[in-house]
Amino acid sequence: MNSTLTSRRANRALALTASALLVFGASCTDDPASVESTTVAPTSSTEPVEPTSTSTEPTSTSTDSTSIGSSLTDEEIAGLMWMREEEQLAHDVYVVLGELWNLRIFDNISSAETAHIEAVSGLLDLYGLDDPAAGNDTGTFTDPALQRLYDQLVEDGSRSLEAALEVGALIEELDIVDLVARSAATDTPEISAVYANLERGSRNHLRAFVSQLDSRGITYTPTQLDPATFEAIVSSDMERGSGS
Repeated sequence: MNSTLTSRRANRALALTASALLVFGASCTDDPASVESTTVAPTSSTEPVEPTSTSTEPTSTSTDSTSIGSSLTDEEIAGLMWMREEEQLAHDVYVVLGELWNLRIFDNISSAETAHIEAVSGLLDLYGLDDPAAGNDTGTFTDPALQRLYDQLVEDGSRSLEAALEVGALIEELDIVDLVARSAATDTPEISAVYANLERGSRNHLRAFVSQLDSRGITYTPTQLDPATFEAIVSSDMERGSGS
């Protein structure tokens, strides 16, 4: 692949990851203690939080996306497909739970998940790959395993506000584990950069959910991350992306 093509690919990836980070910084790095921490009964009058207006459309170029896509391995392609729907799952679960429990953290993080979705969708577009979530209604997934997971998480999170917060922490654990695995399976700089930024966002989300549980006297026990990794994440400060 010649240097011009490589440069174009890098510029497009940097554009979409940098714009996604604008939302990450706005909604993931606030002090969790400043988020509503009182238990709120289910209500139908939830006022949605206006998401930060950003664009994650890749920079327009004349690069042949079909030829670029052919350079990816099957494992890299499978990883992008999975992460696209997994990020959609997180968004859709948080929207449902936010409407049910009227707690701002779900609105804030669902807005950040929109940026995650756009970042992965930008890579699918860059590499000329079909979007597995295209045309799907909210809460509907092409991958049967993710559909079953979504249904179970919504059911679990509907039992109580505390259970909903635990569902949020679990989703972020799953995201981190999957992103670490997908990152290890790619040497493509654009994909690695997006995954690294998504992982940073998920660590921030995990910190926020665990903080909310702590404020209610609930100790969250990780089920996906090993205890040492989990403790290292939740005991450290919120991370801010540099966009570079």
